[in-house]
Amino acid sequence: MNQETTKRRLSSEERQSEIIRVAVELAADKGVDSVTTQDMADAMHLTQGSIFRHFATKDDIWVAVMQWMRDRLMKVLDKAAADATGPLNAIERMFFAHIAFIGKHPAIPRLLFSELLHKKNSKLRQLIQGIISGYEARIAGLLEDAKSQSAVPADLDSQSAAVLYIGMIQGLVMQTSIFGGERSLQQQAENIFPVFLHGIKTRSRSV
Repeated sequence: MNQETTKRRLSSEERQSEIIRVAVELAADKGVDSVTTQDMADAMHLTQGSIFRHFATKDDIWVAVMQWMRDRLMKVLDKAAADATGPLNAIERMFFAHIAFIGKHPAIPRLLFSELLHKKNSKLRQLIQGIISGYEARIAGLLEDAKSQSAVPADLDSQSAAVLYIGMIQGLVMQTSIFGGERSLQQQAENIFPVFLHGIKTRSRSV
């Protein structure tokens, strides 16, 4: 009872942050589609009604979780790019910073790939689409900068290369999820990124 009373003294913003944190932890353990608001309430030693005082629906919680993820991931990527020596180095640093972020927050890919949530929640789907589109645009912009420095061929399709970059991360996450401990996300990333870098720095041979 004392625990719940203490929690009730939290501001609305602090309580929402706590719910988001608990949702992320539970999703990492149980999978997004299996987590209920009762699970969240139990983990926080609150009633289910306390959860709904701060979020109207469970889908609203997942939208808030994705916004939380977006904000923190962008900060991580910004920091990685800020220390780069050039556009290709920025892309490399962002790639491995993203991989490390996923390693710390394994629930995030489950949320991104949850077909059930995407079908139910158009707001969540649009939010994810916006995150991916913005990310692709940022990578494409760095590749255009690399062109101006002759670091990549002038005829490189920057947008397609950016899509491939995002696809690498998605593919690595899916494979490590499928193979579990048999494949290390970090190790696979270290093996694959040089292949990507070699590809964008080398012109395709004519058929």
